[in-house]
Amino acid sequence: MKRGAGFQGGFAEFQRQAMRLHRKMEAVHEELKARSFEAGAGGGKVTAVVSGGKELLAVKIDPEVVRPDDIAMLQDLVVAAVNAALKKADETIEEETNKATGGLKIPGMT
Repeated sequence: MKRGAGFQGGFAEFQRQAMRLHRKMEAVHEELKARSFEAGAGGGKVTAVVSGGKELLAVKIDPEVVRPDDIAMLQDLVVAAVNAALKKADETIEEETNKATGGLKIPGMT
């Protein structure tokens, strides 16, 4: 056997495994982009829905919290609901990415 031939075979296998992992991660990311994540604020009076692609899809506001004399509170509730929904999406994306990679931290794969 030539010197280094084992390395060549090992490297080829490493490349195949890396490509499989890459395809798996792409599939996971596409599935997560299609999912939606919902969270509320103010006891559920304001709800935000975001996609796994971090896009705001909807905001639901209970008419009870719409008060012309307290717009600032409503604005705060909307911000809190959107941030909570984005956090939920981030946590799920990280969890699903870790499952797909077996916990291996790969830059650019989250």
